[in-house]
Amino acid sequence: MLEVEINTEFIKLDQLLKWAGVCISGAEAKELIQLNKVKVNNEIENRRGKKIRTGDIVEVLDKSIKVL
Repeated sequence: MLEVEINTEFIKLDQLLKWAGVCISGAEAKELIQLNKVKVNNEIENRRGKKIRTGDIVEVLDKSIKVL
């Protein structure tokens, strides 16, 4: 599991995917989210602006990201 630390209250889902290095562009992140390929806390999430907070777990492309 990849652990990503944020220094703010939250980070938007598409920004997290770029920050964690899962996607190289916002367009790629947007496409994965729209294709229902992303789960947040074990539920499919299709809003790229979803606020991700400390403790959330994001799953995409067989990778898990834990936000610290």
